[in-house]
Amino acid sequence: MNVTDHLQELRKRIIWTLVFFIGFFIVGLVYYEDISGFFIDDVSFQLNMTSPGEIIWIVFTIASIVAIIGTLPVLSLQVWLFVKPALTPKETRVSLSYIPAIFFLFLLGLTFGYVVFIQFILPFLLNLNNGVFNELFTVERYFRFLFRVTIPFAVLFEIPIIVMFLTSLGIVNPMFLVKVRKYAYFILVIIGTIISPPDFILQLVVAVPLIILYEVSIVLSRIVYRRKLKAHREFMEEED
Repeated sequence: MNVTDHLQELRKRIIWTLVFFIGFFIVGLVYYEDISGFFIDDVSFQLNMTSPGEIIWIVFTIASIVAIIGTLPVLSLQVWLFVKPALTPKETRVSLSYIPAIFFLFLLGLTFGYVVFIQFILPFLLNLNNGVFNELFTVERYFRFLFRVTIPFAVLFEIPIIVMFLTSLGIVNPMFLVKVRKYAYFILVIIGTIISPPDFILQLVVAVPLIILYEVSIVLSRIVYRRKLKAHREFMEEED
């Protein structure tokens, strides 16, 4: 394929992705009340509005998140279809298996972030007040804080897949990951500190799973690296 054909193929993949994004966005708009009701049922206080713009913000934000979640496997599939002609049959099968893993880890990260928020972070913050001040929670600020906690978890839970992909490309290897482990731990602890309130226990609750994810990434990187070395040895033997 020449440059023009590649651009046409890329345009086709982008259009398909946008179609699904718009479709899931409409689904989010239709089921906005059910989705927002699910989140509101888990809180023990009443949410208030201070301006009409807040309801517009939360409707479009929820619809956008639904669209992102629903479009993620479609986007992954379109990327795979775009690069498929350049892959070997084995690489095609292996890379295709990444698509459900990406979607599953994203949902797992969202779920974990929401559980941490509802079970640990929110109760901790409410206990800090302890009835000293009157509490007035607005819809926009509550959901903005909720998404600020959960969305980063969804992204960070993609670390194992990203590491496997970079290992398969030869950009990183397990030896490098082990070498920079202490720096990675430091960065993950900082991220956990940013996401969670200033409480040591809560920061551990957030940081420990991220560190475990990094260790899992090292294990997966070793598996991919060994398979890559084995394939290289087999290729060299065939050449000889």
